[in-house]
Order: sequence, then C-alpha cells, then structure tokens
Amino acid sequence: MSLMKYHLVSGGCGFVGRNMVKRLLQTTSDTVFIVDDLSTGIHPSRWFPSYTMRRLGEVEIIGTEERVYFLKEDFRDFLFRFRHEPDFIAKKWIPDFVAFHDVYHFAAIVGGRAKIEGDPMMVALDLSIDAEFFHWVCTHKPARVLYPSSSAAYPVNLQTSQGAVALKESDIDFEKNLGTPDMTYGWSKLTGEFLARIAARHYGVRVVCIRPFSGYGEDQDLTYPVPAIAARAARKEDPFEVWGTGKQGRDFVHIDDVIDCIQLLMDNTGDGSAYNIGSGRLTSFIELIQLFCRFAGYSPVIKALTDKPMGVYSRYADMSLMENRFGWKPKISLEEGMRRVYEAACRRISEE
Repeated sequence: MSLMKYHLVSGGCGFVGRNMVKRLLQTTSDTVFIVDDLSTGIHPSRWFPSYTMRRLGEVEIIGTEERVYFLKEDFRDFLFRFRHEPDFIAKKWIPDFVAFHDVYHFAAIVGGRAKIEGDPMMVALDLSIDAEFFHWVCTHKPARVLYPSSSAAYPVNLQTSQGAVALKESDIDFEKNLGTPDMTYGWSKLTGEFLARIAARHYGVRVVCIRPFSGYGEDQDLTYPVPAIAARAARKEDPFEVWGTGKQGRDFVHIDDVIDCIQLLMDNTGDGSAYNIGSGRLTSFIELIQLFCRFAGYSPVIKALTDKPMGVYSRYADMSLMENRFGWKPKISLEEGMRRVYEAACRRISEE
C-alpha cells in the first residue's frame, strides 16, 4: 500500500476550494486531487503559485513538485466513474493510488443573492451533487470528510428586522421542527447536513459539517458583494448604490480564518455535527460601504435600490460553542480583512 496520502477537493477551483488547496500544500507533504468543471471556478493557471503543468490524459499535473492533479469534470460524472470502475484512478493516472484520505466537498451550484433568488431550480441541483457524494462516501469510506453547509440552512424567521438574533448551532435540531431555511440553497444544505449525520451514525464515516457565514477574501469573485463593493469604492462611485435598504446585516469572516477553523475541526471532530464559522458580529452593508469609502478617502451619497434582492434582514453567528469547546476565535479583524480586499481591488483596477 502507498504511504503517500491523497486528498480529494471537489470544487477545488472555487473561492473556498482553491484556498483549501493552497493551505493543504503549505501544511502537508501530501498530494491533492482537484475535480472542478470550471462552471464558476478559476483554472489553476490563474491562481496556483509558480504555475507549471504536465498533461497526463485528461488530468493536468500541476507544480514543479507535481503534488496537484486537476481534472476538469462535473463532480457527479467523476463519482459515476467510481461506481462503474472503482480503480480507474490507479489505472489511468496514479498507479499507487488506493483511496482518498481526506475529502473536502466544495462542489456546488453557487453564487450571490442574484443566483439564489434568480435561478433557484438551478441551485437545487446541489441536492443531486450531495446525494451522489454521500452515496460514494458511504461506499468508499475515506478517512475524513468535510461537508460545507451554510448559514443559509438556519430558519429565516430568526433573521428578521424585528431584533437581530445571533444564530447558534442548536437552532437547527433534526429531532424537532426545523423551520424554513433560505430558498433552495438553504434547503439543499440542510439536506446535506442530514446526509452527513446518516453517514457518520449509520455508516461509521468521520464527517465534519461547517456553517460558514459570509466568507470573503482578496481573491473572491466579483459576483460576490464584498469584492464588488470594494472595487466600486476604489473607483469612487458616487452615488453609491446598494441592494435593498443597505441596513440588512451579515457576519463577515475572512477566508484565512475559515480555513483555520476547518483544519481545527477536521482534527478534532467527526460525528456529523455542524459548527458555525463566523465573527459573531453583525455588520450592515451601509457600514461596509462606509468602511471601504473611508479607505478610498471620500464620502458618497448612498442610494438604496429597494427593487433588488436583499435576502434576510440579519444573519450572524453565535460563536460561543466554537469558543467554549475549541477555544477558537477569528484572528483577522473586519477592518484588517476589508483593507486587504480593498488593496486587492486597487491592484486589479490598476492592471485593467
């Protein structure tokens, strides 16, 4: 049996996925296998440090150390291959491959508010991706599995303008009434959490679920609000338009903290339970705009676009479980993280 560990990252070219890949390469000596159809992800040539590539059939072997294998493919098709030929990876690409050790499942139909509300049936395809994934997990039983759920799984009736409530993990209880999550995206993630519990408790699979709140970072796609707002501030937009009233709030957490928390949880849990990843702080979009405009050195008129999708009114995390059980808090402050995003936006604009 090979002593090399192989880790699978589905959706590994998306925002969270590629940051996870980079961290695995920094913190381990293992090999990472990425599957991504690039429907929303970015090809590794645009984000992999010192990119080099050697092709082996359908797979691109990336980097001078050749520790990254990239397959451009719908993840469901990849899992379908396993069903019909379980040893196809060893036959085609990695002769000493036996099984994946850690599996990070980021493959999903994703997007901002416009996607969640504008094409909810497309987003519902996440149900098929996750069903195929957990069927495969329970058959092949990798050593450890990460399932990223979402803060969208929380009941929307706890996220109204009538008093903001810090959402705690126990607000979702599969033994009681679940409440209504946020659109098809929330329903799919809630279903995925349930499948994770089944995989852990009935099939003995070590599974970690996370509920990230509003993750952001310097390399996030401009279809997401944080980098888009930063870019508009860098261009000194005035008036500055905001979807909804702008008073709706979110819990912003930097991607580096998200990855830190994932690694902590992977090392210490595995029973299918879900954990929040957030800052525990509610920040309105108006406050976010004002912060970026302060970086840019101007004070625009903020114009509300009340005909645009705005989502729930308030969504932020109660982080007491993570702090009490694991001693975990995010390291990057809102101001520091957003300044990094703003500086990255300025660099993008200067290169245009």
